[in-house]
Amino acid sequence: MKNFYLFSIIALMLGVTSCKEKVQVEQVDAIEGEAGDNVIVHEEYMGEEPTTPEETEFYEPKVPVVKPSVNGAPPSDAIVLFNGTGLENWISANDSTAAKWHLNDDGSMTVNDKTGNIQTKQNFGDVQLHIEWKSPLPVQSKGQNRGNSGVFLNGIYEVQILDQNDNPTYVNGQVASIYKQHVPLAMASVPTGEWNTYDIIYHAPEFNDEGGKIKSGDITVIHNGVLVQDHVELKGTTPYIGWPKNPPHGKGPLLLQDHGDDSRVSFRNIWVREL
Repeated sequence: MKNFYLFSIIALMLGVTSCKEKVQVEQVDAIEGEAGDNVIVHEEYMGEEPTTPEETEFYEPKVPVVKPSVNGAPPSDAIVLFNGTGLENWISANDSTAAKWHLNDDGSMTVNDKTGNIQTKQNFGDVQLHIEWKSPLPVQSKGQNRGNSGVFLNGIYEVQILDQNDNPTYVNGQVASIYKQHVPLAMASVPTGEWNTYDIIYHAPEFNDEGGKIKSGDITVIHNGVLVQDHVELKGTTPYIGWPKNPPHGKGPLLLQDHGDDSRVSFRNIWVREL
């Protein structure tokens, strides 16, 4: 009788071991499966399997060293577009004359009513952009006419600026929206009259030689430290009326909007890193 129990226990243990081995083999088969088995095969990982850790380590190219942003200063490889000392990097978007916005004693600039949009003299493609802005006090107007401006990548793709506090409007046109295309994941504005930050990652669309779009652009927006646009696709331009359009283009300016309604939005600490 004792022998019967002993054999039963051994058989059970062998069965469990066999089951575990079968599961492990199936897992390995799944990992080593072909692309047709829903496994993505990367070319650099094909061929003979490495047998030492050194075979999967590399030391070139060297990663550039960048001094990070400290106490509001831009990173060491940034292009500073506005630091409060002047508007020499900006021109009127209407006629390329000198920018006519107000330069303030506190190191900021403010929209000069109805003088028009301003844009950078320099053109950019893919960028990391940092910009700080605030809506005016006392509060003026309501809806889309309260503290309205915008940051335009390539001069044509708008990230909305708006005083959203206690001020409802259409959600695909509210603060931090990709205007008329993408609703933000959250509303992260500070109180009216305080400084907001946008940190924007922009990849431009790509076009073929015939002017057809072959790859959409995308935008990521972090508003006051909160992710509000997560690598969203640019479907085209961001018009007030009509569908997005896809005119072929190369690099273009960064543009700040004069909304034309006495919105008087202010800006400071604007810099970019070319990607």
